[in-house]
Amino acid sequence: MEAAPRRNEIRIERLDKSYAQPAAGHVHYIIQDVNLSVKGGEFFVLLGPSGCGKSTLLSLIAGFVSKTSGQVRVGEQEVERPGQDRAVVFQQADSSLFPWLTVRENVEFGLRMKRVPAAKRKEISDRYIAMVGLQGHESKFPRELSGGMKQRVQLARVLSNDPAILLMDEPFGALDAMTRRTMQRELTRIWADTDKTVIFVTHDIQEALLLGGRIGIMSAGPSSRITDVYEVELPYPRDIADPAFHRLFNQIQAHFDE
Repeated sequence: MEAAPRRNEIRIERLDKSYAQPAAGHVHYIIQDVNLSVKGGEFFVLLGPSGCGKSTLLSLIAGFVSKTSGQVRVGEQEVERPGQDRAVVFQQADSSLFPWLTVRENVEFGLRMKRVPAAKRKEISDRYIAMVGLQGHESKFPRELSGGMKQRVQLARVLSNDPAILLMDEPFGALDAMTRRTMQRELTRIWADTDKTVIFVTHDIQEALLLGGRIGIMSAGPSSRITDVYEVELPYPRDIADPAFHRLFNQIQAHFDE
């Protein structure tokens, strides 16, 4: 008998998202015939050029937009709306943090909305503030933080609500190179510690190889789809000087050169 799907498994079948263009007299497909299965606890990267529909696919999984046809299932449930089992981490932390709340208050916001008692909120926020390396900054406001620190707050707030799935839309794209590398290492450490399913969107091949257990290649739009999936059988933390890393980088780069 086939085992029941885990609550953090994702299955996508023949998924289409289109927008009607009445003046042009035809339908414009953003993504078309997308098929994907992501195992529970997997770190999966969606890699493709800007404008290919990666963020649209992430929004369909999050339940922010409705599909045109096909299926998006999380566990045994069809995705029809946003849910507490899925949390999104955006590229710009400024748009998701409350500027009038401190680091701790931002991290505890969702818990407060759930009426979690104050002592329990502090216990949970202490754990995740420590996990993202922000001890000592609990009383600071977002305006007092660097870009990397704001992203850490956003991640801690998401984790404090204990979603089964993290959907990450180029979350490090606005950071400088050194901070971005630090956040990449921190993210893989946190993922290994929490057994969450991660779907991470990027257009950077090196970032995809540093993070992903598997990498799905999306074709250029319109009518984008996942054309290939690469297994990345390299140990963490990954070394960009590793010859195996270079071979896989060149193999993936060939898709985009074509």
